Amino acid sequence: MKVLMFGWEFPPAISGGLGTACYGITRALAGLGHDIIFVMPRRGEVPKLPRVTIVSAAEVLDASPREGSGWFRSSVSLPPAGSLAALGPYRRPRPFGAEGRVSPLWPAESYLAADDGYGIDLFAEIVRYGAAAATIATRESFDIIHGHDWMSVPACLEARRVSGRPFILHIHSLEYDRGGDEVNREIIARERRGMEAADGIIAVSHYTRELIVNRYGIPREKVFVVHNAVTAAEGRERYRVPAAADERWVLFLGRITYQKGPGYFIEAAARVLKELPEVSFLMAGSGDMMPRMIEKVAELKIGRRFHFTGFLQGRRWEEAFARAALYVMPSVSEPFGLTPLEALMYDVPVIISRQSGVSEVLHHALTVDFWDVDALADKMIAVLKYPPLTGEMVARAREELKNLCWERAAQKIQAVYQVTLP
Repeated sequence: MKVLMFGWEFPPAISGGLGTACYGITRALAGLGHDIIFVMPRRGEVPKLPRVTIVSAAEVLDASPREGSGWFRSSVSLPPAGSLAALGPYRRPRPFGAEGRVSPLWPAESYLAADDGYGIDLFAEIVRYGAAAATIATRESFDIIHGHDWMSVPACLEARRVSGRPFILHIHSLEYDRGGDEVNREIIARERRGMEAADGIIAVSHYTRELIVNRYGIPREKVFVVHNAVTAAEGRERYRVPAAADERWVLFLGRITYQKGPGYFIEAAARVLKELPEVSFLMAGSGDMMPRMIEKVAELKIGRRFHFTGFLQGRRWEEAFARAALYVMPSVSEPFGLTPLEALMYDVPVIISRQSGVSEVLHHALTVDFWDVDALADKMIAVLKYPPLTGEMVARAREELKNLCWERAAQKIQAVYQVTLP
C-alpha cells in the first residue's frame, strides 16, 4: 500500500511528541511493506528510512507554476508569498535558573527551543501547505491519505479532492487539551471540520476518543484507538551519566504550558523539599508559562534546588533522563504522553497524571490527579525514600514496555486503512 502522509514535524525538526510519533509510525509502517510519502512544511536534514520519501511543501510551491498554468491544481487562494513555517525557526534561548541565571547544568550553546508561533502567520502557512498538497496529489499515485492533527486538514482535503482517495485523520492532541478554558475557537472549528470530513479517525487513547465523541459530536464507530509506543534510542548507553551518590534529580520534561501542569510540579517540589532538602528538581522545556514558573520558584524560595534548562534535544535530552531518579508528568489533559515511556527506557520510575492516555497502558506507574499537589508530593517522597518501591516499579514497567512498540501500533493503523479503503 502507498500512503500519502501529512505531518507538521519530523525529526530532527520537532517541538514535542508529535514529531517523535510521526517518526515511529512512519518507520513501522514501512517495515510492514508500505511506501510512505511524508509531506512536511520544509525539509531540512532528515533521517533516511527505507520506503519513506520526505517531501518539502515549500519546495513544491517554489517550483510550481501559478494558477492558470494547467499544473497548479489547488482550489484555495494562496496567501501572500513567503516561506512556509519551518518548525523552527529553532532559536537559541538562554537557559535560566530560578533567579533568571543561566543554568550551570548544561552549556548554553546546547539549547534549542521551538518557536511556538510556527512562523509569522500559522493559519496562512496551513493554507499554503494545503495548496502544495494539491500539486503533490496530482503528480503522485497513492492508495490512502493520512494526516496528523488539525494543521494537516486543509492538505488532506485538497489531496482527497484531487485524487478521490480516502483520508484518515490522526488526532494526537486537541485544542481542549492545550487550551483548557481559553481555547482558540478557530482551531476547534478546523478540528471539527477535519473529523467530520475524514473517512476515519485515529485517536491516541480512549481518553482522546471520548473527547472527540463528547466535545465534537463525532460518531463513536468512526474513531479507532491506537496507542502510541516507544522505540529504544540507538546509542543511549553512550550518553548515560551516572549521578553522584548524594545527588537525586526529579525531572519534568515537556512544554512549559497550561496543558502540562508545570505549576503543580513546582508546588509539589516545595513540599518535597521540606522533608528531603537534598533533592534537586529539573524543569526541561520551553513555553509561554516559563517566565511565570521562574517567578513561582523564586516566590517559594526553592531556587537553590530548582533549575530550568530550556528545550533539550539529542544528547542533552538523553542526559536529562540519565540523571533523573524520578520522572513526573502532572499534565492537566494529556492525550497520550510519550515521555513516561521514554523515562522508563532509562529505568527511571514515573508518576503520571490520571488525566492522560498513557495511564491506560502503564499499569505499574504511580498515578495522581493533576490538581492533588499533596498526593503528588507524598508519592514523590515515597519513591525517593524507598528504593525497593522504585525497583519494583521499574521491573514491572519494563515488562509492560515490551508490548508498547511501534510495530504493533502500525499493525493497528494498517487495519484502519483496510477498513477505510473501498
